[in-house]
Amino acid sequence: MSPTPEFLYTLRLVPRLRDDEAWTTKDENLVAKHFHHLQRLLDDGSLVLAGRTTDDDPLGLVILRVADEAGARELMEADPAVAAGLMTAELRPFHTALKS
Repeated sequence: MSPTPEFLYTLRLVPRLRDDEAWTTKDENLVAKHFHHLQRLLDDGSLVLAGRTTDDDPLGLVILRVADEAGARELMEADPAVAAGLMTAELRPFHTALKS
């Protein structure tokens, strides 16, 4: 039996939001919905890992375990921050090499 495919999507804030003072209440609410979306994916077993880099140009990382690329793309595009245009997203095939 083959393992369920994994996909990585990377997220970047749009340039306007790289300035902390540019954030609106609407932006903050959409990002909160983004984290609720990730929590639902974790709860249903689709989310393997979510995190971000901590350098000056942070990059969000989300690893999904789903049936196929179309399903991964659907979940990525359903991410409220992506759908609202607050974050750009890019999808790539991924494979976890080591697990604890």
